[in-house]
Amino acid sequence: MGSQTDGTASKSFRLNTANGKSKNLVLASACSLAALSLACGVGSVHAAAAEGSVSTLMEEVQVTARKRAEAEMLQEVPVAATAYSGDQLEALQTRDLQSLAFKMPNVQLDDIGTVKNTANFTVRGLGVNSSIPSIDPTVGVFVDGMYMGINAGVVTDMFDLEGIEVLRGPQGLLFGRNVTGGAVVIKTARPTEEFSSKFKVSTTDNLDSVVAANVNGAISDTVNGRVTVYYNDDQGWFENVATGNDNAGASQSWFIRPSFSVDLGESSELLVRMEHGKMDSDGVVAQNRGQPIFGPDGSLVAPGAQQLAGLFGITDWDNSGDSFEVAQDEEGFQDDEWTQVIAEYNHDVAFGNGTITNILAWREYSAIGLGDIDSLPITAFHANTSVDQSQLSNELRYAGRFGSTAITTGLYWFSQDLEYFENRLLPLSGLDITGGGLQDHEAMGIFAQADIDLNEDWILTLGGRYSMEEKDAQVATINPVVAATTMCQLGGCAVYDFNDSEDWNAFTPKVGLQWNLADNAQLYSYWTKGFRSGGYNMRNTGLLYQPGPTDQEEQTSFEIGGKADWFDGRVRTNFALFHNTIDDMQREENLADPVFSVVQYIRNTADATIQGAEFEAMAAATDNLLFTMNVGYVDGEYDSVRGDISGDGVVDATDLGLDIPRLAPWTYGVGVVHDLQLGNLGVLTSRINFNHRDASPYTDNNLGMLSEADMLDLSFGFVPDSGSYRVSMFGKNILDEVTEGNNTQLPASLGGAGASFTPLNKGRVIGVELTYEL
Repeated sequence: MGSQTDGTASKSFRLNTANGKSKNLVLASACSLAALSLACGVGSVHAAAAEGSVSTLMEEVQVTARKRAEAEMLQEVPVAATAYSGDQLEALQTRDLQSLAFKMPNVQLDDIGTVKNTANFTVRGLGVNSSIPSIDPTVGVFVDGMYMGINAGVVTDMFDLEGIEVLRGPQGLLFGRNVTGGAVVIKTARPTEEFSSKFKVSTTDNLDSVVAANVNGAISDTVNGRVTVYYNDDQGWFENVATGNDNAGASQSWFIRPSFSVDLGESSELLVRMEHGKMDSDGVVAQNRGQPIFGPDGSLVAPGAQQLAGLFGITDWDNSGDSFEVAQDEEGFQDDEWTQVIAEYNHDVAFGNGTITNILAWREYSAIGLGDIDSLPITAFHANTSVDQSQLSNELRYAGRFGSTAITTGLYWFSQDLEYFENRLLPLSGLDITGGGLQDHEAMGIFAQADIDLNEDWILTLGGRYSMEEKDAQVATINPVVAATTMCQLGGCAVYDFNDSEDWNAFTPKVGLQWNLADNAQLYSYWTKGFRSGGYNMRNTGLLYQPGPTDQEEQTSFEIGGKADWFDGRVRTNFALFHNTIDDMQREENLADPVFSVVQYIRNTADATIQGAEFEAMAAATDNLLFTMNVGYVDGEYDSVRGDISGDGVVDATDLGLDIPRLAPWTYGVGVVHDLQLGNLGVLTSRINFNHRDASPYTDNNLGMLSEADMLDLSFGFVPDSGSYRVSMFGKNILDEVTEGNNTQLPASLGGAGASFTPLNKGRVIGVELTYEL
């Protein structure tokens, strides 16, 4: 529906990215663009008089959920989704996808924390809980039609967007590539003929500062261009009591995004979007929440994390889970770099009065880093990692209408080369070992969907997709027992002990029925299947299981929903009821291990049923007062289990009774937006949002948990009558809630009972923002 408101050795691994020169270049570019914006704006007409946020937020959003030739109004599409326009995203101070993590029912858009900018998104209880790059995400992210092949590099900063759509439920027919949980569709702003420019600067109480700008307009009679630059200097937020650093977690990132469109005649257009960016940051900021273990006689059996820290003179450290303090001797680093090009060609044809679209996309991503996984002031488990990924994809599709039937059909091809290496430093076990792997991955699909108007009120949907995937993998187990051909990486040698190739295929049909009760109301239902190919474990640490391949995961989904506008569009409501069954569920099991600290297995663990409901509403009480609310409920249970997921050594009712990871039963939120007209001066907008998410297990054995959270956000913004700028003050997580990216259990030797690797998200942030437009 419409948007809601809302050590020394370690340095040898660092990439030589000439970050200082790059940052200066970006700052210079931003300033030049800003100056150009002001120069070109001399004598021009200012933007229209300021409009209040209420009217902006109530505007319907156009979406591409059905990949029609033309975008459709969200309220008219029989899909459970939340969408935001570019203006709405700006009003919400949306920096990245994680900014929306709490604002939608049954949706979690979180950064896993182990490796920065790595998504562990979950929709309706379906998600992954690992940063292993060979794991196919259950929630697909698509940028301008390009599927992001791995979870890494997804939670990056955003600016100058046309909009975001979050589609809940399996989208494997039109979007393909294993999106069994849902799809996040990001659309960057496209070049237009009319000149426009924007300059934005913001900062927070902890000096997390942003400078960004864009310039857009005609280059010639047939070519339009747009350039967007973005720079973020985050000087850190967390307190590291081990090093005395009160600004742990610092990062600097930038990107530049040039794009152009070419008018190739009355019926054809070429649109090319390019982007290059870098991030240089501290390593993971994580807390060890281990507590001491005492024997029956009161003697200390295993010291807790605080006791271990006390051996190094750290006596005042709160690791209870209610604090943002960490005690890490190695603050580490991470350097990311990415480049991508997306070329979209559209050609209108007389055949069915339709459009042929071809999207050719290429992306390269690399990351190298060092993380303190034991999260203690000792070197017990540190890890160097590197990821190199290259992907190429092409989608050719046709969308048109023949009488009463709208057709969307096409072919999809995706190829990906992936390298991952991990060097584990485990001095307590006397180990310094390297492993990882190489994977070649190719996917193909053919799809078609027909929406048939049975009469003026009823629409029947019939569709299907046939998918084929193949993966070739070499894996070097992170274990000194194995021996094979070696290749040196990350200062160590990866020993390949596993070589395999496997392919998977599936047919995923869809049948749906839409009933348009009125111009502003509909009911819909559909039945569909989802498919997630099998794969390999590139972080194979134990010898109990092979690195793969896993069997493919299959999902059957049934949904009933409705959308309606009431009282001349002043009230908007959406609801959905869903029932999903998952066969051969793929899971990433994180288990504490006394030698390797953590072992991770990827297996088909169980069959499960997940069902629930969602409701969203917006109500404009007056032209200046808007109320919003959302509520989501998910219930899930295992129907059968394939192995010992509890870790107690037997397969029994204990395994069957475990909660499904990443499934938070209740999510809900309410919000108020008020516009105060200040005569001829302009508009003062006040916004407050409260959102809740239940606690949920992170690990399959339910020992690692993600905390319950109550998130309170607010903002005050002023737009003058000319509408040329906006200044706002905002507060995020006002209640200073502690939330986690993950919670992976460590052995008792690294902190006692509940010893953990728990990356933290920021607490309370207060900031100001200024946006100037021409």
